[in-house]
Amino acid sequence: MVKEKQGKTGKQHTKEWFEALLIAAVFAAVIRVFVVESYRIPTSSMEQTLLAGDFLFVNKFVYGARVPMTDYRLPSVDTVERGDIIVFKFPQDRSLNYIKRCVALPGDTVEIRDRRLLVNDEEFALPPHAQFLGSMMPLGQPDAQIFPRYSGFNKDNYGPLRVPAAGDVVRLDRSTIMTYGKLITDEGHRVAVAGERVLVDGVPTDRYTIEQNYYFAMGDNRDNSLDSRYWGFLPEKDLVGQALMVYWSWDPHVSLFDPVNKIGSIRWNRIAMPVH
Repeated sequence: MVKEKQGKTGKQHTKEWFEALLIAAVFAAVIRVFVVESYRIPTSSMEQTLLAGDFLFVNKFVYGARVPMTDYRLPSVDTVERGDIIVFKFPQDRSLNYIKRCVALPGDTVEIRDRRLLVNDEEFALPPHAQFLGSMMPLGQPDAQIFPRYSGFNKDNYGPLRVPAAGDVVRLDRSTIMTYGKLITDEGHRVAVAGERVLVDGVPTDRYTIEQNYYFAMGDNRDNSLDSRYWGFLPEKDLVGQALMVYWSWDPHVSLFDPVNKIGSIRWNRIAMPVH
């Protein structure tokens, strides 16, 4: 009689390795989608708090991770707080992730007076590493790039402006359509202006009920940050997560084809640095 071969064949070993790799890949994908994701700081909008070339871990489950290809979010374990450094889908191009500091919550009133940020008439302390690099724009000097258009606001003197909360009823007319028109469109409605009337889904109206919560975000590098002062309110649906920790950092301007100087540009003091 021929004895059965002992041990496993090469084909069986290959199958087991493939299965193990597949399970690991699925597990890694689940972690990345629902728990923690890596994010690289591409610009200087958060300097000196975060530097271009920092690599972060972003906590995605804290605010409720979004299920891919749906509008459904998992239950959150915490809410956004003023001062949180958040990662979000850029509302004007949701293929991009942005990182800023949340300075105002739904229902808050934001105002900037000579660079001093006030939330609900109380001063919001400048973060420890925040900075101003340009000259201050005086009150009354409008900036056409600032949201909402034709408001007369600028980056250093802004508001007061209320951040919309779900259930708010806002007035609609020619003077407020620049504030709420894009928001209403983003909530799935058609907006038009006919003379002095505003039409929502083809129906004349002077009121609109806000359907979701919004936030106001700013960069710590106040004079070099494309933030809510320029593009408006951040919808809750665009939240990705909260910045957790810098796990790697080096100078992004040094080429990978220059390995000696690239390694020399590693910022060892920033590795494993908590983000706050």
